[in-house]
Amino acid sequence: MHAFPTPPREVLIGDAAAFVGVTPRAIRHYHQVGLLPERERGSDGRRRYGYAEIIRLLWIRRMADAGIALDNIRDAFDGAAPGGADGEDEVAGVLARLEDTLAAQAAELQRKRASVQRMRALGSRLGLLDDLVSGRLEGAPEGSLRQDDLDVLLVTERIFGALGAAVQAGRFLALAADPALRAESDRVDAAEEALDDTVAVDDPRVAEVAAERHAFETTLMRVIEESGQLEDDDALFDAWDELHPPEDADPAPGPGPAQGARGRNAAEIIRSMPYDFSPARQRSMELAVRLGASAASAGAQHN
Repeated sequence: MHAFPTPPREVLIGDAAAFVGVTPRAIRHYHQVGLLPERERGSDGRRRYGYAEIIRLLWIRRMADAGIALDNIRDAFDGAAPGGADGEDEVAGVLARLEDTLAAQAAELQRKRASVQRMRALGSRLGLLDDLVSGRLEGAPEGSLRQDDLDVLLVTERIFGALGAAVQAGRFLALAADPALRAESDRVDAAEEALDDTVAVDDPRVAEVAAERHAFETTLMRVIEESGQLEDDDALFDAWDELHPPEDADPAPGPGPAQGARGRNAAEIIRSMPYDFSPARQRSMELAVRLGASAASAGAQHN
């Protein structure tokens, strides 16, 4: 089995920019206009960014892509002309190009207007996610989705694209529909968070929490299977394949999976996303994954 990837707790501005899909210069500009609090420089004179900053940067980018001005984003967070043209043909060419430009601007304006309308209808954060993801979440009871849920889906979209995030949205649908399951999820999350830097890697609690995570994920998967979501996932994959045939070489524009950034693969991208996990928590997560793999292998042999 491959080693469980160990993400950094903080990353330099270049890696933060590459993950989010902006430039280091843009991040510095966000600092200057008050969109992103400026971190203190480390002993090496360089600033580093953690999970909270990456999440904020991702939301800033989505809002900017939706056409929202930086000043408005900050409030929400509170926190060449042709020359010497002779002859009708050349003038006609200039006018044709101008018409094409205006048509493109009008289409872009309509796209931005549709994005704003969608955000108003669905809620600002949910409306910033891809249509495929927000559509999957339409069945969630009102108010049942949490900001943390949307944060996770935003990161998943960035790494695995809209389809991957839409599949993962099924997890939050199951949690939203079952208060007891959500409560158990919160309990296991809290147990993992308690594995801080004061807990040794070989502390018995590490394995205990791993077993609790494995048991919870097993229960959650059973709930998802019984709800019929796996069939929904199959339909989602079929619909996606119809809209994105293999011969489609050119990806659609807009924020999608980050595999293009620096030509890195998904594993490398995942490792560049900072999470403040202690060694004990990291070890517990690795053990939980191994428990899941062992259970799957045993189940396959039994069948």
